[in-house]
Formats: sequence, structure tokens, C-alpha cells
Amino acid sequence: MSAFKKLTEHSKKISHFNHLAAICGWDQAAVMPSGGNQARSEAMAELSVHLHGLHTQPQLADWFDQAEQESLTEQESATLRELKRNWQQANILPESLVQAKSLAGSKCEHAWRTQRGENDWQGFEKNWAEVVKLSQEEAQIRADATGLSPYDAMLDIYEPGTQSDSLDSLFSDVKTWLPDLIDQVIDKQASETFVQPQGSFDTAKQKALGLDVMKLLQFDFEHGRLDESVHPFCGGVPSDVRITTRYDESEFVQSLMGIVHETGHARYEQGLPKALAGLPSGEARSMGIHESQSLFFEMQVGRSNAFIAHLSRLAGNHFSDHDTGLFSQDNFQNLYTRVKKDFIRVDADELTYPAHVILRYEIERDLINGKIKHTDVPELWDQKMQQYLGLSTQGNFKNGCMQDIHWTDGAFGYFPSYTLGAMYAAQFMASMKQTVDVDGAIQSGDLTPIFTWLSDNIWSKGSILTTDQLVTQATGETLNAEHFQAHLRSRYL
Repeated sequence: MSAFKKLTEHSKKISHFNHLAAICGWDQAAVMPSGGNQARSEAMAELSVHLHGLHTQPQLADWFDQAEQESLTEQESATLRELKRNWQQANILPESLVQAKSLAGSKCEHAWRTQRGENDWQGFEKNWAEVVKLSQEEAQIRADATGLSPYDAMLDIYEPGTQSDSLDSLFSDVKTWLPDLIDQVIDKQASETFVQPQGSFDTAKQKALGLDVMKLLQFDFEHGRLDESVHPFCGGVPSDVRITTRYDESEFVQSLMGIVHETGHARYEQGLPKALAGLPSGEARSMGIHESQSLFFEMQVGRSNAFIAHLSRLAGNHFSDHDTGLFSQDNFQNLYTRVKKDFIRVDADELTYPAHVILRYEIERDLINGKIKHTDVPELWDQKMQQYLGLSTQGNFKNGCMQDIHWTDGAFGYFPSYTLGAMYAAQFMASMKQTVDVDGAIQSGDLTPIFTWLSDNIWSKGSILTTDQLVTQATGETLNAEHFQAHLRSRYL
């Protein structure tokens, strides 16, 4: 057996354990009773250690040396590149740190679920201190191995090839035009009147509505399902994708668009190249590209006039006992394009969302680079919220620095992916419209032409191409944030 073949067989073994870890993680977040957390955390930490052991077996170094001398196709070379990247990432960290971080993250995240609701920063901070310390250790080890800054070494896990100097430049430019644009749109919308959801919207009906919308978006229910969790997410594996949302019976607007967002993630997973299943070249390219798909569904398609027409009709059918004025297309358009400066990132509108991301990016960059302490975060959060959105979070930890799940388990370097994703999504749409009648496809209720373009240009490519290659092949240029600005101005002004 060739060395390359040995590496791919080994990768598939790792993939099987990752499959189990993913489903256990979904179960922990969606349906596990709270009393099971300690035992589950220990089991998942043990699985993390086992996976780390598989990633770092001593014979792999020889196999990589041999495989690099073998005659490989272009696709096999890409697979080898991604296999080696994963191997190098895993070999950087000692097993003891992998286990300690897994345990600290599980403990912090589980306690956070209660602590956030109680606005208990003091209790949260005690657990989070350990997560931050271990994450800083990890970042320094990765930095020493790669020659990057500690934060860039963490960023590289989620956005291969992206560094903070390019993000600083990108986000500095956004900050020059975004605040004024937000104010302009809020002024423009001040005179608009619309009907807000009132009364009670039964969770079962909300779920039925969400399932109808998932069908419209061609979600494959033979390879996935919809559930409920505290924080909406997409998990599982391409052959069994698990998406979740959260319901609020006083309104249905957030859960519905949350489902559209997570369905975008899921369709990407379901569309990845099946011939490369179990190999890193068959996985999503980066978190930014993953977010580009969820935001393409949620923002580019989901808030378009043509798609809003479907949402308003379907919602009217499911909630026929409510005021029909609520479900007019114009009213839905106003509901889903309303711009408001508010505290919560996951509930933020398309226009204020980048401000939430830039705030988190700037804090986590300085935290991991050791320029600030974790205890500085609440005050810095308040300062930046006042600067970017004119809101104070002083003493309001649950709607401030405790609102997100990402930092509870040390996922530092993840947040930029959201705004990078919004920028990629706008660029993909601009390119798609050159060859596809997007509005016509949405109006017809058959979105196949849109999904065919995404499949041909994004989903089927997996990680065969680098991010820049993928974007250039799909759109004719690397990331160009002007498409994002043009999209926002066109939609909101």
C-alpha cells in the first residue's frame, strides 16, 4: 500500500471518531439531561485525547515524507496538503493541554448556561479564567511553531492563511462607513410603520413553519434533522446534519430566520464532495466560507423581496388565527429589514451585525496576544459598545460579554469568520447574478438554479482549493469588501 493510501485510510479512521464526537456534542447541547454533564464531559475529553493520539502517531511523519515523493494527481496533492496541515496542527499541542482545555471548556460552557441568565459575571469569571489561561498557552505554543503572533496562530485554525493585519485593514475600512450608514438607515426607517408580532405563537406551529421553509430550501431530511437548543447551531456530519434553533412563543421572527441561517450551513455540509468523505480535502474550506453559506441563505436570499413573499405566505398559513396584517409581504419586509442598535449579536440585523463582530475581534485579539487581562473584558466591552452602537453594557453582563458561547470553550479566532462570511456571500451573489436569474428562481419556488451554482462553485470543491483560489475561481477576484458595502446600500437606502 502506498504511503498516501495509508494516510487516507488513517484519516477515515479519525473521521469515524470525529463523527461520534459530533453527535455526542449535539446530544449534550440539545437533549442531554443536565445531570449527565460531568460524565459526558469526561467521556468527550477521553475521546479528544484518543483523537489526539491518532493524529500524532509516530509513523505518520515517515508516511508524509514518503507520500511527498509519490506521483499524485492534483486532487490527491490537495488531500495530502490538508492531511499534513491537520497533522501539524495536532502535533503542536501536548496531550495534557488538549485534555485540560476540553475539561475546562465543558465545565465553563455548562455553568454558563445558568450563569448567563443570572447575570453572574463573578461565577462565570472563575471558570473562564482557566479557559483563557489554557487558550493563551495553546496560542503561544502554536505561535512558537508557526512564527505567527499568538492570535494569528489561533485565527489560522478557522481561517487558514488569514492574518490580523489584513483583518485590521478590512475592519478599519468598515468602521469608516458603517456607523454613518446605520444612522442614515435608522433615520430613513423612522417614518415606517409596521405590525409587530403580538400574542402567542405556539412552538409546535413555529417548528412546522420552519420545516416548511427548510423544504423550500431543499434540505435533505434523510440526512439531517431540526431540534432545539439554548444557542442555535449546525452540527453532526455531512451524512447526518443536526441543526437547532430556539423558540420564543411571544414572536416567531428570530427562530424562523435562525432556521434559514442554519439550513445554509447544513446545505453546505450536505453538498460536500462525497467521494472525499472522511478526508480533510472533503471538508468545508474555512469558517468564513461556512458562514458565507449560512449568510447567503439568511441575508442574500432570506431577506430578498422574493423570498419574503414565501415567508409571509407560509407564516400566514401556520398562524391563521392571528392578525392578517402581520403577514402581508410589505409588513414582513419591514420586520426582516428593520435596523436597530441593540445588545445581542445573534438577534442583530444585517447592518449592525459587523459592529458586534469587530468589537469581539478586537477584544479577543488583544486578550490572546496578552495585551489585556480577561478581567478587563466587561469594561472594554462597554466602551466599544458605546463607541460602535451608542449602548452601555455596564453591569449588564448577560447582554454584554457573557452572551456568546464561543469563548466559553476557548474558540478564540472564530468571530472574524462571521463578517468575512457576509462579505464572501455578497461577492458570491454579485457573481451569481451575472449568469443566474436569482429573483426569478426564488419567485418560482424552485431555487434549484441558485443551489446548482453554489454546488458547482463552492460545495463540491470542499477544501481542494485554498480560500483565495476558491473565491477567485467562483468570482474572478479575491475577497473584495466593496460588494458587501454595495449590497447594504442597495438594500437599505
